[in-house]
Amino acid sequence: MKYALLIYENEGQADQSEEQMGRWWAYTEELQKSGQGAGGEALQPIATATTVRVRDGKTVTTDGPFAETKEQLGGFYLVDCNNLDEAIAWAAKIPNSNSGSIEVRPLLTFDDMPEHGQ
Repeated sequence: MKYALLIYENEGQADQSEEQMGRWWAYTEELQKSGQGAGGEALQPIATATTVRVRDGKTVTTDGPFAETKEQLGGFYLVDCNNLDEAIAWAAKIPNSNSGSIEVRPLLTFDDMPEHGQ
């Protein structure tokens, strides 16, 4: 089963030292070598975000994220694990799991859903 490991941290307090970046590269390499890494990306800072809503047929955009939060989504990994426990173990290894939070969420597989109209 595939899981998204959503990485949240306070942008203003994120450790971007060379040592911490080395931890990120090592984690990514370990995940890829395990065969359970299915992708992932870092996101630009929240100041670059645009929120889109359609109300009464009109598209409305707002600069920044939808809600004010203490932690912001900074990136994600996709993992292919046998179960939730394996996904949690990978989430616990993410370098900022001790200063931010990692949301583990299973991906919805549309192949398992009934087809429209049946």
